[in-house]
Amino acid sequence: MSTNTKHICLVIGDPVAHSLSPVMHNVAYKALGIEGQYEFKAKQVSEQELVGFMKQVKAEGIHMLAVTVPHKESIMQYLDDIDKVAKEIGAVNTVLNKNGKLVGYNTDYIGATDSLKAVAPLAGKRVAILGSGGSARAIEYGLMQEKCDVTIYSRNTDSANDIKKVFGCKVMAWDERNKSVADIIINTTPIGRDNDELPIDESMIGKGHIVFDINYNVNGTALLKAAKKNGATVVDGLEMLLRQGMKQFELYTGLKAPEQAMRNSLQNDKKHVDAV
Repeated sequence: MSTNTKHICLVIGDPVAHSLSPVMHNVAYKALGIEGQYEFKAKQVSEQELVGFMKQVKAEGIHMLAVTVPHKESIMQYLDDIDKVAKEIGAVNTVLNKNGKLVGYNTDYIGATDSLKAVAPLAGKRVAILGSGGSARAIEYGLMQEKCDVTIYSRNTDSANDIKKVFGCKVMAWDERNKSVADIIINTTPIGRDNDELPIDESMIGKGHIVFDINYNVNGTALLKAAKKNGATVVDGLEMLLRQGMKQFELYTGLKAPEQAMRNSLQNDKKHVDAV
């Protein structure tokens, strides 16, 4: 793959075919008149293929990677350098190829906190995070900066306790999630993405809550449907996708992201896709 005329950028994950990132970034290039300089594509890469793929990134001069599940933590071992914040978070969602040196960054925490701050001030809010993967780590980092009181509920006690060790948040068993006392409920698990299953009991959601699901779906996820029905304020994964994508765009192009064009592209091309 030649990059003589275009900077090739890829979103990688497994699965990744339905990602809206290529649409969003390619529209941004067109809006700024730089579509001949950049091209953004989706590339499915399994966990087993990741080590070989990262060698290919260097060999072919791939300009940038947007990293989604399940690679946000495992990709770090294949990088030459990691930004201080991404290193502290322990997860990477953006990789820049700087003259053959692969450098990792994290824009997820910005996408999440900016999405939440758009609907309410965050300082002092009690937050329940469901799940403890790479996205949960990034969101916890962002909420820590905003002085929130965070509790992680996870089936993976090892990863949850690691987040506690790094950030000082509270950790509770997954089975305790329906006893949580929180102002903001954030789902980082895939529960309810493909079906009507709820990651937390509907009775836990009321009018005073903010409910954020990092998954997104043309019809709304099961959690956000329940939250809307109960009068809660909702934030969906498209908002996080947009805001973290804008920061990515600015990192690898050096240009200010055209927010409205990127936002319109997501609204016009809404369909079922995986989490960011």
